[in-house]
Amino acid sequence: MTPEPRSGRPRASSREVLAEAACELFLERGYDATSVSDITRRVGVSRSSFFNYFAAKSDVLWSGFDERVDAAQRHLRTGSAIDETLIRIGEGFAPDALALAITNADAMGIAAELDRDRAIRQFRLQRDLAARFVRDGMPELSAEVRGGALSAAVLAAVWAWADRTATGPALRDMLTAALALA
Repeated sequence: MTPEPRSGRPRASSREVLAEAACELFLERGYDATSVSDITRRVGVSRSSFFNYFAAKSDVLWSGFDERVDAAQRHLRTGSAIDETLIRIGEGFAPDALALAITNADAMGIAAELDRDRAIRQFRLQRDLAARFVRDGMPELSAEVRGGALSAAVLAAVWAWADRTATGPALRDMLTAALALA
């Protein structure tokens, strides 16, 4: 009897396998010394396979978080409750490449890159939150300030969670606490 063929992409080219290989290389060589070609060679796939999953090398670290924030942004546009939408970013979020990068930023040589990418994501979320607050009737300045506080709380919670993934609360709980402070 012949085994049934597996459906979908082979594991060797999955997003998770590419991210794992990238993180290994970032730890071994440093972020700047690791190329996309190095990552694809480690996994045994083509560069085009890498770009099927990621737009750039830095996206390896952020893809899981970005997917969740994209979903949150869609929910914000449809009128979902703001705090619930932001807390949902952390539901079931397991430590991934981003958490590994945050905790090993110096060893990977990516502290500055993480800070830059964090600011970009924080601003994108702030912009969507502020737009939602304005649609809900809040004055523009108040909307910008409130959106900035909430988006900063989300990213601060991710950083605090990453530092404590082995012993601390789940990301959802960290988000709840951070949003209450904002």
